Amino acid sequence: MQRRDLIAWLGGSALGGRLAGDLLGGAASAQDAIDFALPQGKAEIATAPALHYDVLPGKRVLCRLCPRECRVADRERGYCGVRENQGGEYVTLVHGRACAIHVDPIEKKPLFHFLPGTQALSLATAGCNMECRFCQNWEISQFRPEQVASTPAPPHALLETARRHQATSIAYTYTEPTVFYEYMLATARATSPAGIRNVVISNGYIQERPLRELAPHLAAYKVDLKAFTEEFYVRQCSASLAPVLATLETLRDLGLWTEIVVLIIPTLNDDSESNRAMFAWIREHLGPDVPLHLTRFHPTYKIRNLPRTPVATLERLHALAKEAGLHYVYLGNVPGHPSESTYCAVCGERVIERYGYIIGSFRLRDGRCPSCNTPIPGVWS
Repeated sequence: MQRRDLIAWLGGSALGGRLAGDLLGGAASAQDAIDFALPQGKAEIATAPALHYDVLPGKRVLCRLCPRECRVADRERGYCGVRENQGGEYVTLVHGRACAIHVDPIEKKPLFHFLPGTQALSLATAGCNMECRFCQNWEISQFRPEQVASTPAPPHALLETARRHQATSIAYTYTEPTVFYEYMLATARATSPAGIRNVVISNGYIQERPLRELAPHLAAYKVDLKAFTEEFYVRQCSASLAPVLATLETLRDLGLWTEIVVLIIPTLNDDSESNRAMFAWIREHLGPDVPLHLTRFHPTYKIRNLPRTPVATLERLHALAKEAGLHYVYLGNVPGHPSESTYCAVCGERVIERYGYIIGSFRLRDGRCPSCNTPIPGVWS
């Protein structure tokens, strides 16, 4: 979501007006409210000690948070732009400040097998550890914190705001949550014991150790698998494929509910060969029940010369994914398409009807198909 969209939403909807009022001080006490006032927020940094780094000679540090393993000299920053070496001590510059916050349907993340029909309090800070040339949120992901308006949003205030708006989860999203790891971890630790689920909407570019430290406080993890070739990751994202696959395997080992999204971009990652390989890898390494979302591309950021993905292309890849043995394959950004809905993998019964982010009929009974009693994997309650 883009910041200008958030501003328009806050001013233009009833729920947005109530949320803005709460965040501006409508809570019972100032201590429980988020001092949140876009677009009047300031472009400021908020420091806290960083986690997962090694100290090197000469006041240098080695970041161990993501696969880049940035070696950062004194007074310099890592690739993400939000972690800085200050005299040999690594700090995060975005702790407790959000540049975007919104109440979203959980289907928007998208998470389709996780508490359908519920709301997620969604937030982000500036920064990212990739530069995807097709990023829809580049105005916040590709800038430093002192360039993006933000506002204090500490964990206790996020908890109260989630409760007030009956959001059952907090989603770390819009930019890459790995870069605001300490803020995310502190919020998850504070809110999960209070019954708020925490979900991460990520590019999967994180090291195993910090992922395992965070995972006990999470309920779900969505990974954007950009493509299934190293060339795509290097040319289009300035990153690498193998660490993302390693993250997916770690999530499988942890037993954390996981869904995968692939944005299908015409001529760049829409070929049958690489996608067949991707679907086979998912089936072999993660199993047939991981939901896979094949999403329609719209021109944005640095890729404006390509058209929207033809629906026929998505349908071709959907058929290949089903042929590969994947049970739950969805098409995204195609409102009204039958493949937005969930079907029983055994009898074909439609068990959850969707139109965009809206849930129509929900026919699961205790997480099972009402027709043949087959369990449908997911987090349903």
